[in-house]
Amino acid sequence: MAKAVVFDEIGGPEVLRIVELELGDPAPDQVLVRVEALGLNRAEALFRAGSYFYQPQLPASRLGYEATGVVEAIGAAVTGFAVGDLVSTAALGHLSTHGAYGDRLLVPEGHLVHRPGGLDAVTGVAVWLSYSTAYGALVEKGGLRPGDTVLITAASSSVGVAAIQVANHLGAIPVAVTRTAKKREQLLKLGAAHVIVLDEEDLPARVGEITGGKGAELVFDAVAGPELATVAQAVAPGGLLIVYGWLDMRPATLPMNWSLRILGYSNLDVIEDLAVRRRAWHFLDAGLRAGTLAPAVDRTFDLSEIVEAHRYLESNGQVGKVVVTVTH
Repeated sequence: MAKAVVFDEIGGPEVLRIVELELGDPAPDQVLVRVEALGLNRAEALFRAGSYFYQPQLPASRLGYEATGVVEAIGAAVTGFAVGDLVSTAALGHLSTHGAYGDRLLVPEGHLVHRPGGLDAVTGVAVWLSYSTAYGALVEKGGLRPGDTVLITAASSSVGVAAIQVANHLGAIPVAVTRTAKKREQLLKLGAAHVIVLDEEDLPARVGEITGGKGAELVFDAVAGPELATVAQAVAPGGLLIVYGWLDMRPATLPMNWSLRILGYSNLDVIEDLAVRRRAWHFLDAGLRAGTLAPAVDRTFDLSEIVEAHRYLESNGQVGKVVVTVTH
């Protein structure tokens, strides 16, 4: 038997409950993973609340993108993994049916990666999704170069922290954006070259000061919404605005910078292309071994505290990853 987190109705964290499920043996292409840690993501809170880009299949909808663990059994056709391997989920399909929140998972072989960097489970679960998202946007899509300025909104999120460190690893200049001043020092300690506090500063003007009037070659935006046009004013002529999130669900105003390029981006651009996934894995593994990439775990909860963990996730007080540990 396996434990799994499910919900039967759209709502707040309190709709989450833990049930027992019969998993069965792995199919020929499947791997049975004994889960050690889960990484929480804003997308999962949106999905639970019915605000994601697709809706849950109720009742007993599953939840969760991100898990690390140990291979416990493999199907007859599996060739890339062996019992005892340390792994992370790379992609799991529809959240309702393939959600990661649980203590054991049956995962298709193609939806797993070996855990980069040989990290422990808690640190490791803060790596793959966040850092591969940042890598795919900044390197594969953005072509970020040494000396380029990259503006990172929602910089205290796990993806934002990853983007700061990926930029530094490349020799670029990461400029972190946060709503209030209380996270300024933490973001500087995590590697931001500059921090812009939206409650105190004019974003385009401050970016102009930092860049000598040029603007940022790349903007990595998780917010969208009506302020997208303001964010776009911080992009250098011919620069690129990558929008990868929609934390502000209101309609986004189309920016009118005529030389501006805008790209909508998803982590699927990384995980569904095996060549890009391979490059991402080696980039992250090298950065973790060198110490230039260092995941930030803000707080951990036990699986039995999944409701409290989601409440904390939605408080927006964290800097880095919120992790749920799984004991056996």
